Amino acid sequence: MTISEQAQKLRVVFAGTPEFAAAHLQALIQAGLNVVSAYSQPDRPFGRGKKLKPSPVKELAEAHGIPVMQPTDLCDPATFASLKDLNADVMIVVAYGLLLPQSVLSLPRFGCLNVHASLLPRWRGAAPIERAILAGDIQSGVCIMQMEKGLDTGPVLLNEYTSILPIDTSGSLGERLQDIGCRLLVQAIEQLAVGDLVPQAQDESLACYASKIRKEEARIDWQAGAADIDRLIRAMFPRNPAYTIHNECRLRIIAATIGTMSTSADPGTVLQVGPAGVLVACGNNSTLTIKSIQPQGKGIMSIASLLNGHPDFFRIDQLLTFGPEDAKS
Repeated sequence: MTISEQAQKLRVVFAGTPEFAAAHLQALIQAGLNVVSAYSQPDRPFGRGKKLKPSPVKELAEAHGIPVMQPTDLCDPATFASLKDLNADVMIVVAYGLLLPQSVLSLPRFGCLNVHASLLPRWRGAAPIERAILAGDIQSGVCIMQMEKGLDTGPVLLNEYTSILPIDTSGSLGERLQDIGCRLLVQAIEQLAVGDLVPQAQDESLACYASKIRKEEARIDWQAGAADIDRLIRAMFPRNPAYTIHNECRLRIIAATIGTMSTSADPGTVLQVGPAGVLVACGNNSTLTIKSIQPQGKGIMSIASLLNGHPDFFRIDQLLTFGPEDAKS
């Protein structure tokens, strides 16, 4: 969209950390907005060597000559003073990872705007994409929200819906929401500059919380129905793939489909093995067909590729288990 002269004059501070946030910063840069500083989480140890790695937002900002700040606490007086000196008109917050105190929320002339990947007030919190898929929601979306002290409780300025498809993973849904968010964010800043945004209060009676995904949630409980397990597999990919225990080791399940046959076999029992997939008994007499996996120490592969090299990897009547927490990974 064409950015007005009023929007180009705004002094924008951006706060974010992961790739999702970096995409939104890129959208602001491409739109020609005046990003005067970027805030991001401190560099973190990464890889086997544990070398410090900058966040995607920091790398992008530095590539475009945007000064980067990496405080550990926005309540620190020196940090607050440096932020105040930026004389920001608006602060954009996307998956930043630090709590903004009220003093910071009130600092920019137009306050702080947040890009949130859900249809607020549904799925406030840290993992809205994963929780939407786990819950079987049929739609999601993006909200541009005016931030306030409560967790994702501020009035919504703009929103847009998208359907959650039966084949969506957190990765595929996240990509669509990212595209929507980038476009909506630029639109919001343009409308903010010309005074054309109307805040809409959230309906507190519809609020629910998207708590952070715990590692143990990725374990597949075969006592659950196939539809529930299918949603778990899709929700956990790609950040924290769902897994089962196979020969005392963790086996990541990357993709699966709900089976068409019913069975009275014990949940977790391997019923059929072939290039089209591995059919496994689930709870409620349902079945699931595993399509692709990631064995320990290996890359992601289809069942057909796996069987070409390891025809005996799965055995009929073998039992996949919920598994001990100390299984080899």
